[in-house]
Amino acid sequence: MLGASGYAGRELCSLILDHPEFELAFATAHDQRGVKARLGRHAIDFIATEEAPLADAVLVFSALPHGASREWVTRIREAGACAVDLSADLRPGNGCDGIPYGLTELMREHVLNAPLVSNPGCYPTAILTAIAPLLQQGLIADDATIVVDAASGVTGAGNSPKRELLFGEIAEDFRAYGFANGGGNVHRHLNEMRAVSRALGCRADLVFTPHLLPVARGILATITVPLRASLSGDVLAPWREAYDAEPFIELTNEPPCLRDVVHRNVVRIAAMPLTGTRSPMLLVLAAIDNLMKGAAGQAVQNANLMLGLPETVGLPA
Repeated sequence: MLGASGYAGRELCSLILDHPEFELAFATAHDQRGVKARLGRHAIDFIATEEAPLADAVLVFSALPHGASREWVTRIREAGACAVDLSADLRPGNGCDGIPYGLTELMREHVLNAPLVSNPGCYPTAILTAIAPLLQQGLIADDATIVVDAASGVTGAGNSPKRELLFGEIAEDFRAYGFANGGGNVHRHLNEMRAVSRALGCRADLVFTPHLLPVARGILATITVPLRASLSGDVLAPWREAYDAEPFIELTNEPPCLRDVVHRNVVRIAAMPLTGTRSPMLLVLAAIDNLMKGAAGQAVQNANLMLGLPETVGLPA
């Protein structure tokens, strides 16, 4: 495990230590090398990244920072180990083609037995899983604009000290972020979401505004989707068809909330028609735990498939 000291890295170490088929060979945290960390009932010793015995591992997870992970994934593969990369370096829309993308429910056949998988970002996991059935079934209006407002807990920003993430700054507050040069719709996850949605047949514009919640973990995405025509009967029928028997997808008639998903490796989805609009529109809501299904849990789900294990092993549903 590379980059084990961050929130996602620690979550991943805990999952590995409790996994019935995995053993944690090493955990690197360069700035905290030599530190003994407590993870629940477990204790692990962090080592420097350069000291990692890559050749001793069958599979290595890399939760290194964006921009630093790509080099280490190359080293992992040269050492003969499989790799799951949790950074943005190898994701679609980031200058890398042909690397399996681990949005498992949509890309399972590419993940199965793959030697290298790029783990999706947390926001893209919630948003793409929520809209994929509509894209795949051609239900979204031509030249539409899909509008996404999504809010995340502060662990999504990592654990590097930042003034704007101090308790006194975020408590009793709620704000949008991800703006650049006075403009919106520039968040780094957009390249990934656009690339994957285009591959699923999307011709719509995507407008995405992230928000910061004063909670530790969880993402709730509210998505407005213009439709070709009104959906009759069961509004959730597209999702039932796409995700029938998926162990980590939950469909609900009630709006999901973070309490439904925290500490679980699930995407919980609801959908309802909007009234008072001139053309048919659908409101889709998706909730995930950003550290589980949005990061560490999905990484283990992918690793299980890569190693030929049952997909659900070692994961809390």
